[in-house]
Amino acid sequence: MNIRFTIGMCALAMFVLACQGDKKETPKGNPVTISGKVGFPQKDQWIVFAELRPDNSVIKRDSVQVKEDFTYTKTVMVPEPAFYQINFFNQQLVNVILNKTNLEVNVDGNAPSGFAEIKGSAEHEFMNEVRQRLNAQQNNPAVAALEAEFQQAVQQQNEKKITELQERYLEISRASTDSLADFVRKQPASLAVMEVLQANLLDADEHYDLYREAAEKLKAELPNSPYISEFIARVKTMEATAVGQLAPEISLPNPEGKVISLSSLRGQYVLVDFWAKWCGPCRRENPNVVKAFNKYKDKGFTVFGVSLDRTREDWVKAIQEDGLTWTHVSDLKYFESQAARDYNINAIPFSLLLDREGKIIAKNLRGAALEKKLEEVFSSAAP
Repeated sequence: MNIRFTIGMCALAMFVLACQGDKKETPKGNPVTISGKVGFPQKDQWIVFAELRPDNSVIKRDSVQVKEDFTYTKTVMVPEPAFYQINFFNQQLVNVILNKTNLEVNVDGNAPSGFAEIKGSAEHEFMNEVRQRLNAQQNNPAVAALEAEFQQAVQQQNEKKITELQERYLEISRASTDSLADFVRKQPASLAVMEVLQANLLDADEHYDLYREAAEKLKAELPNSPYISEFIARVKTMEATAVGQLAPEISLPNPEGKVISLSSLRGQYVLVDFWAKWCGPCRRENPNVVKAFNKYKDKGFTVFGVSLDRTREDWVKAIQEDGLTWTHVSDLKYFESQAARDYNINAIPFSLLLDREGKIIAKNLRGAALEKKLEEVFSSAAP
């Protein structure tokens, strides 16, 4: 299913879905009362309660009008935890998770981006805490100070300082995300936890164990829920390229048409780098990869570039322009490439670092992070 609650760095924004017709069904289940106050009620207009289904259909369940004191109350029957949308007078949409706990939903009611406050359930308390943590991360004074120093270092072209600042930022960012991961891990299975993980606030590769644990909890606690199947499927595909797994084989032609297999590079540490000529972030990262390749190529490190370009001309031109002198392969099928499918790639740049046996030891290392990891690997690796 599509993510019902889009969680940004600043807030939990509501994902709006339009109602399809006026279909109304009354399910059996637990009675859940939704009540609250409307700041700007619309005369003779209705508040509509609709269930958001995994197939993106919206099923009207009930409706109510606001009382003279600007309050409303409605009880709906909820057979299992579900995503609901509350439509206030066709002016403001608020998405909620209904379970067994009554909710208080207070709104302005007169604008799509109006005030909305949701209280009363563990799911929404959890999501509010996540929002507060994200706000604290974004407004961290230490990060603001680093950004100012970084801009100055860029203007001065001070590469040593830039690398130092990147490492410091990574440390702060990692501490914040690790704290969030620990917080999420302690929560019971719920649709709210699933939504937070679906929103990609945490690196799914770095925190694969958390995703796997959440999927197992959801299957145990909500085995009949129609909402969890997409998340379960996603976690299953993540397993094949998780850190510690043997990297799936890639056998594709190089620019001269010769098929080269990833496994042929066993015995070396290999950076599998998915990229393309049209990918701006990939091209900006290439100088860092070139630097790492030149520094460690004589110590047993190489790069296996997998292009998602569509034409050989673009592919070869980018290789030449960026001075990429390592092994390159591609079937020129864009994201329909078999390699992209096998590695579950929907965005680039994407990279994996493999050990000498072909096992994945790190993912998506860029800039200072790649340099730091390679230094660690080759300072401890046996010759």
